[in-house]
Amino acid sequence: MKVNQAKYPVRLMCHLLHVSKSGYYAWDERPLCERERVDIALTGQIEAIHRRSRGAYGSPNIHAELADDHGIRVGRKRVARLMRAAHIRGVTLRRFVVTTRRDPAAKPVTDLVERRFYAQAPNRLWVADATYIPTWTGFLYLAMVLDVYSRKIVGWAMGNRLNTELMLAALDMAIAQRRSRGVIHEHDHHS
Repeated sequence: MKVNQAKYPVRLMCHLLHVSKSGYYAWDERPLCERERVDIALTGQIEAIHRRSRGAYGSPNIHAELADDHGIRVGRKRVARLMRAAHIRGVTLRRFVVTTRRDPAAKPVTDLVERRFYAQAPNRLWVADATYIPTWTGFLYLAMVLDVYSRKIVGWAMGNRLNTELMLAALDMAIAQRRSRGVIHEHDHHS
């Protein structure tokens, strides 16, 4: 209401919001409570720590610095709330890694399951995917085949390169373990 006083009379705004005029003025003239004053001071310290970190620190690091260097005991969620209210964000160091490069000359295949990933019995539908695991020496790639009915990994393979051979090794393991025929094998580029 305070922001809109230049446009609308207080009496009209109080009437529309079902607030008494005397109640609004009592609230407006009331001093800040202790918690609000502490939050304002704490937000100033959070902003200073964030500036010193060149905008890198998020709530966990700011919380730790408040406790260790300044001796301020405050909850991490409160720090996160105050940071959100002040529009302060830390830097995230997540790299996007492209793990799949599709051959532009490859023909697309028919989607036999039409994106419905459920099966009535074991060994009817298998799905495959691959992921990467960052290590000190580089990425380690994991390819896996999952039986949709049981949600059990039926084949897997690991390697230092993500290629067709790695995916085929996981599929070969699944075939060797399950010895089944007529399975639909779905992966992220369809069957």
